[in-house]
Amino acid sequence: MSLMGDEMENNVSSATDLQLDPSSDNTRPPPGARKRGRNASACLQCHTRKQKCNGHLPCLNCIRRGVGYLCSGPPAQHQREPRSREKRTQEPKRRAPEARSQSPAPDEVETTGNSGQAQIPPVPTESQPRIGQLWRSRGAPAFFGTSYFGPQVAAIMIDSSAPDIPAGTGSSRAIDARPFRDESGPFSQIWDLLGLLPRRKTAVDHLVDRFFNDVNQDIDAVHPTSFRQSYVQFWERKSGFDDVTTVDLRWLALLFIILAIGTYLDCPLDSTPETKRDYEEASLRFYWASRRAIVLAPSFYGESTDLVRAGVLVTRYLIQTQRLAESWLTVGFAARIGIAQGLHVDGDKWGLPRRSTETRRRLWCHLYTLDRMISLALGRPSVISDAQSIMEEPQNIFVDDLTDDEARSAQPQPLTNPTISAMASFEYRLAKVIGQIQEACFHFHSVSYRDVLALDEKLMRWKSTLPPYFALEDPNLSLDETHGYLKWQRLYLHTSFHFARITLHRPFLLRYSMTNRYESSRHACLSSARADLGSRLNNHTSVAAERYASSLAAHQLFNSAIILGIIAVREAKSQQTPGVVEDLEAYCEMQRSEMWLSEFGLAEIKVVEMCIAKLKQQLQGSAHRGTATQQQSPQAARVPTVADSSNVAPTDIGLTLTADQNSELMNVGGLEMVSPSTLNTGATSVWQDQLFPGSFPGLTDLQTWQEVIDSIDVDFRYDG
Repeated sequence: MSLMGDEMENNVSSATDLQLDPSSDNTRPPPGARKRGRNASACLQCHTRKQKCNGHLPCLNCIRRGVGYLCSGPPAQHQREPRSREKRTQEPKRRAPEARSQSPAPDEVETTGNSGQAQIPPVPTESQPRIGQLWRSRGAPAFFGTSYFGPQVAAIMIDSSAPDIPAGTGSSRAIDARPFRDESGPFSQIWDLLGLLPRRKTAVDHLVDRFFNDVNQDIDAVHPTSFRQSYVQFWERKSGFDDVTTVDLRWLALLFIILAIGTYLDCPLDSTPETKRDYEEASLRFYWASRRAIVLAPSFYGESTDLVRAGVLVTRYLIQTQRLAESWLTVGFAARIGIAQGLHVDGDKWGLPRRSTETRRRLWCHLYTLDRMISLALGRPSVISDAQSIMEEPQNIFVDDLTDDEARSAQPQPLTNPTISAMASFEYRLAKVIGQIQEACFHFHSVSYRDVLALDEKLMRWKSTLPPYFALEDPNLSLDETHGYLKWQRLYLHTSFHFARITLHRPFLLRYSMTNRYESSRHACLSSARADLGSRLNNHTSVAAERYASSLAAHQLFNSAIILGIIAVREAKSQQTPGVVEDLEAYCEMQRSEMWLSEFGLAEIKVVEMCIAKLKQQLQGSAHRGTATQQQSPQAARVPTVADSSNVAPTDIGLTLTADQNSELMNVGGLEMVSPSTLNTGATSVWQDQLFPGSFPGLTDLQTWQEVIDSIDVDFRYDG
């Protein structure tokens, strides 16, 4: 009863003191003065946690929690003195950005000024666009546009300090006073997440090491030094006192997705099916834990770059498992978290240190590229708006391990000496073109073929700007020994380019033109599909970790193999068809040997096998017809019947079409849109019936795929 009475009395006594001091300096008077006559006797830690203190230094509670070095005397009580108008006008205003998160990431913004209070960036001049403000909110940077009107803006208008909400203060005082491990409180979510970690720290250490040694050095996902610092702090925390002040959910989300990827990397290639299933289930548990932490973290803290990095890794994880629809949701959430921190505005506009600026640029480029590619793959709108973003390309320099002074004086390296940052600028330029393809060709309005060729020219110009070690044709591999990340980055850029070019020309692949108008689209799809399939086959290794890492680079977007299968069916008698079929059979065999083959991968193999079966059926039918034709008279062989006209190479269009068919041909909207299937059945192909012409059916919709493949007619212009 005594303890409960003291806690209630402390709660009542602090009811009028709702505003917390954002400054780390305890000598500064609090915003509100205590109205009661008694003085606090508890130490600062017990006073903050609403606990009974025994009055010693350090007190019993602080010793038990292992934070005796933080135990200090009771908070000083001062009466706030009014500030005159003259004193306020003479005080210089701090005009530097401030953004600080609890995770010591290198791309976080440094605190400036003496008080640690929320500060604002310089006001844009006439020549600079109005970009809004970057404030500190709950211990993290928060971006607000020029239309925002809140406490910070009001503080500027009345020329006073703005209130700052410390991290983890989203709950009421009653929740803070609840007994420890109350399952009805918000901290139960944290305890549930912590319970998903392996009990042995050595197991976690092993999975984290696998991620950093096998993947992170290639994909530029996490800064190792900063992550290790938070990792050590996490395991050194006092056991049994897990709340928002000791566990950072933003960083925990990043840890879980690292464990999910590390689990896949750790599974041996020759494991039994039961062992592989155990690894897969463990990886999925870590993945779902990361998704939960990403959603919960903004409720306890402000956003941070740890959340953005976790979102990027979760998106790559989903693309590798061929779950594109889910990846569209995760990349959108990560993009909004990044925008909330002002990542869409270049660090130079905020006046950030160069180290923070460069790391933010690279992170934004990775996020921007994923957003554009997934949107194009699914035909859904993208999240990031170019009109509301101001971002410069990253430079060929890596300053994450340097101090601010060293980073300020560091010079960018020439492209002949690539750093791990070299890929970011090229993927950002390509993503710009991909966004233009999405907007111009796959909206609800029709697009002219001239615009398609103009966009293809932009893709080819991007191709010509690649340095030799990233070249699409005959790349220079001499630097791969000293720059191990170039192999992964080269595969990533190549698959991104081929995906964009195939998607651009795919709607025109099966369109017929009497003047071969769409021949360039056929050539583009064929060349990109063969190059993409060849790169996947060439990068297939027998090492499990390397195979998984390469699958993260080669986007699982179901383009190249299916496109080659469709081309093979259409050009059954082409001289290139046997080689295409051989590559497709090798690809199907490679996919079936994959350790983590999902139902989407099996569906892709099934569609490709449908194309191969259709092709073999056509070749057998053509052989039988050729034998029957040789037994006919020369006059009968010279003029084929209408029923066989679609399967025999026409020498004169007047001989192969009847009068009714010629009339139907003249009534079709344009000659280039006529196909043999239209002439024979009067029905439009399934391929052209959809809202966006040339878009793929659902990969697991095998019945629709069978209809699409059966509706493809042989084009005898490519008769070998």
